[in-house]
Amino acid sequence: MVEIDYAKVGLKAGLEIHQQLDTGKLFCRCPSFLRQDEPQFIIKRRLHAVAGESGEVDVAAKHEAGQDREFSYEGYRDSNCLIELDEEPPREIDSEALKIGLQIALLLNCEIYQTTQVMRKTVIDGSNTSGFQRTLLIAKNGYVETSFGKVRVDTIALEEDAARIVNKDEKKAVFRLDRLGIPLVEIVTAPDMNAPEQIKETALKIGEILRACKVKRGIGTIRQDVNINVKGHNRVEIKGFQEPRIMILTVDKEIERQLGEIKEGKTTGEVRKSLEDGGSEFLRPMPGSARMYPETDLPLLKISRDKINEIKKSLPKMRTEIRDELKKKGLNDELIGLVLDGKLEKFEFLISIAPREGPLVGKMVTLWQNELASKYKKKSEEIESVLYEDKLALILEGVAQGKIGVEDVRGIMQKLVEGVELQTALKVEKIDNNAVEEEIMKIVKEKPGLRANAYMGLVMAKMKGKIDAKKAMEIIKRVAGKV
Repeated sequence: MVEIDYAKVGLKAGLEIHQQLDTGKLFCRCPSFLRQDEPQFIIKRRLHAVAGESGEVDVAAKHEAGQDREFSYEGYRDSNCLIELDEEPPREIDSEALKIGLQIALLLNCEIYQTTQVMRKTVIDGSNTSGFQRTLLIAKNGYVETSFGKVRVDTIALEEDAARIVNKDEKKAVFRLDRLGIPLVEIVTAPDMNAPEQIKETALKIGEILRACKVKRGIGTIRQDVNINVKGHNRVEIKGFQEPRIMILTVDKEIERQLGEIKEGKTTGEVRKSLEDGGSEFLRPMPGSARMYPETDLPLLKISRDKINEIKKSLPKMRTEIRDELKKKGLNDELIGLVLDGKLEKFEFLISIAPREGPLVGKMVTLWQNELASKYKKKSEEIESVLYEDKLALILEGVAQGKIGVEDVRGIMQKLVEGVELQTALKVEKIDNNAVEEEIMKIVKEKPGLRANAYMGLVMAKMKGKIDAKKAMEIIKRVAGKV
């Protein structure tokens, strides 16, 4: 590709990030997990474009309605409700989702709206049974710091996720209702980014803040779009812009595409889909402003100053802060990475029981559980169901009280996975030092000339974990030198 002078072409870009929150659904009390079993019922709808509050029909809605698709929605009687079928009014907003949304807003230096209105936003692709998505602004006027300078955060909204697409063709689309209503936080930045590297850095910075909060992880839980235009071309929205590896390439290709259109006299904005090669393809016309109207089934949402101050006191820490704290507790880089990958909450609970045993606790909740899962060919969830926090806490209490040696912990965990009762596993039988020295002397005389580590293996096998490994090595070195 030809090198691009971004200042000369007048590149302007902003991000829209949608992140699922790890709570129940936003406007009903249904669970928010995706299902793989066969659905229990199907309902069918068609999209009809109607005028919004301004009296105008949205151009994108009109375009989609013209496709005359039939929309089918698959659901489950035990995890979907009438609210998701648009047969019952919504309930009040989920309080935990609101709290997490406000945490994210404060971490992005935003001003909180103390009174806000739930709105309905026209949905044009059939992904909501109602034909609209509920959304509410909760914050404005924030910013994120980058090496290029501040990037403003215009708005933050809480909204419900759409139904999950199963398959789609020109005349039919099938969705699943398990995803419909999962809380999303929507972050919209100002068009302050003027280089692809700045766009990528901003996306990663916001991502770090989101991961510090209680959000869902994995494929499909975060969706990121970028709005791009060069001088002389209207804004283009590229959806699916979340793969850091091709972000810069995607921006460069879009700039070249827009410059080519300007030469042809085409400057119309549109919505496009990001492709794996960094290119993009047309999805639909750019939505207009006639999409929003108030939700009449819910009252105004009021957020008190006391509530905001309370949330400020309990803001989650950034990953870099947590990493530094884990290092101070004695964890190496490998253990820090493993703990931060979903084990932090368990680690923090257990370290409170044995504050001086950071490396031990780190291994207990990560490495050793992974090793046991591999050794016994079990899923990590199965191992965790046996080695749950209360059991590990009792082991650590024994360590803290001097009843259990650090070297015994791994063996106790193994016994529990093998099905040994907790109280039995906690009874660590020890041999006194005189007997240990006598046994080591015997092994060394039988097999003279071996290295210390080789003797250690023989001793540990013979004693079956009933000795202190550190003490055993001291004795081996002393005894082997005499023989």
